[in-house]
Amino acid sequence: MAGELPEFYFRVRENGAVVFRVDTENRQRRIEMDQIAVVNVRNGEIRPHGGRELSAHERGAIGDWMAARKATLAARDIDDIHRAVDHLNLTSQWAQSRASDTQLEQVTDALLLAMHDLRTVLVRKKSDRLTRR
Repeated sequence: MAGELPEFYFRVRENGAVVFRVDTENRQRRIEMDQIAVVNVRNGEIRPHGGRELSAHERGAIGDWMAARKATLAARDIDDIHRAVDHLNLTSQWAQSRASDTQLEQVTDALLLAMHDLRTVLVRKKSDRLTRR
């Protein structure tokens, strides 16, 4: 393989990752991955695997990965919202210019309820922010 392999590999799962120590320092020069922990990004829990004790270095690397992962997920969240705004605009254009009566009948109630719910939440949150100032 080209380049230097990382010391740790994080297999991403829904709420965190399984953490492996990457080892190529063996007689066969094969890549071996030894599971050392399971982490939960949501609650910050780090569970060592198999009764092992994690070193301060391992805990530090896991903590750094968790911080970077949280930042990645936060960036994805806001990007998803920007995409939702684009989709709302595209939906408006579709409804105005291309949608048939049958198509509009299929989606109007669901869209109106979703937009009403979103508007209610956004107005309440904006009001909360304004009263805190």
